[in-house]
Amino acid sequence: MDYPESYELVFQASAVEDDAVIVRRTAREGAGGYPVYEDETGIVRAEISDSGEVRMLASGGHQVLGSPLVRSVTEP
Repeated sequence: MDYPESYELVFQASAVEDDAVIVRRTAREGAGGYPVYEDETGIVRAEISDSGEVRMLASGGHQVLGSPLVRSVTEP
């Protein structure tokens, strides 16, 4: 299956502006067999299925993982 190179994850917050993070595909696969995507810092990681389901992956201790909206990113 051919997966997109990158996605934009949008974390919605009620009291402040939404936070958007671009994640790029890595060579790893998650437990569900789908590609793992991460931001340039490696802190935000997610396994994203071919149907756009997102499973956030902890990259360190004490993280509270929200459920973001996912948008595919068209790269030039």
